Amino acid sequence: MQAVRAIVHPMGNTVSIAIPPEFMDLDIEIVAFPASEPKKTPYDFSGLAGQLKWCGDAVKEQRKLRDEW
Repeated sequence: MQAVRAIVHPMGNTVSIAIPPEFMDLDIEIVAFPASEPKKTPYDFSGLAGQLKWCGDAVKEQRKLRDEW
């Protein structure tokens, strides 16, 4: 079975691929998939993160909460 492979960089939603003459008058199947993985940009969590100013004894508060159980 003969195959045609073309890697193209489409600029729109149409692509032209040259078909060999021996494919004429035959049913052909065309499959399109990315040749490389899209680059993933890491998510920026800086807008969701914050800081809490703590003025107290953290261990004392933790023990107080634990003793409530």
